[in-house]
Amino acid sequence: MSTMRQAAEDYLTLRRALGFKLEKPGRLVLQFADHLDRLGTRQVTIDLALSWARQPAAANPVWWAYRLSAVRGFTAYLHPRLPGIEVPPADLLPLRTKRATPYLYSAEDIEALMAAARCLRSPIAAATYETLIGLLAVTGLRVGEAINLDRADVDLTAGMLVVRNGKFGKSREVPLHPSTAHALSDYAQQRGRLLPGRTAPNLFLSTTGTRLSDSRVESTFRDLVRRAGMQPRSAKCRPRLHDLRHSFAVNTVLDWYRRGDDVQAKMPLLSAVLGHVDPSATYWYLSTAPELMALACARLEQNEPRS
Repeated sequence: MSTMRQAAEDYLTLRRALGFKLEKPGRLVLQFADHLDRLGTRQVTIDLALSWARQPAAANPVWWAYRLSAVRGFTAYLHPRLPGIEVPPADLLPLRTKRATPYLYSAEDIEALMAAARCLRSPIAAATYETLIGLLAVTGLRVGEAINLDRADVDLTAGMLVVRNGKFGKSREVPLHPSTAHALSDYAQQRGRLLPGRTAPNLFLSTTGTRLSDSRVESTFRDLVRRAGMQPRSAKCRPRLHDLRHSFAVNTVLDWYRRGDDVQAKMPLLSAVLGHVDPSATYWYLSTAPELMALACARLEQNEPRS
């Protein structure tokens, strides 16, 4: 074991072989290992791990706890293999997260974001982010699922895309509206014209013709929010990329209620499209929309037997 970086890569390989994706935690583990290599140490004390986790100093303590939780598993892996390895206890910087209030986007909000994307300096970035935001808004895909799509996963003729190895290793099919299929076809033509000769299998391309990274997508989205002039609705309700998924779920059920559909019977369909293993996750998405709750209450009142 020549370096702590190599040890970290071995650890991540083992965990991923067991089915864990470890995308963001994996990057933190590698950063921690690089930090140890720069220090020239193969010993990890609790104080050393804690001082690394509490960076940057101005960050939210929840972020510090997340950083420490990411490396705790790595230290547990190292403990029987190397001398001088201390494992930070689980109650040190406990990770107590509270779910943010979803920022439910209106159709005007989504159009504003897509318009901001069209103004990006790079033509391929403009085309990519306009299409990506539109796809997230009308399919409810997770961001990681969308940027991991390959061209072969999208059947524009059948109007279907396949999410492979989604959350919990599940794969699923997601239907596409004809307008969505048309938008993806337009993007494919723009991509071919702007980056001719690129043979990368991925659907969405970066400015260099490679697969998008989640960190770059997140930072670009924050820039688009600023360009679109969107403001937080409260300290806990800020425009987030993931909230396009919340908005899709809420808008889908709102449409069902307004058409008079049997919403309860259709809920398993929505859970399947969203890739939820537990339907309770779908219901949580919906519990944050006042208009939806009002419609649900009105439907219950209509169905109550008259005395």
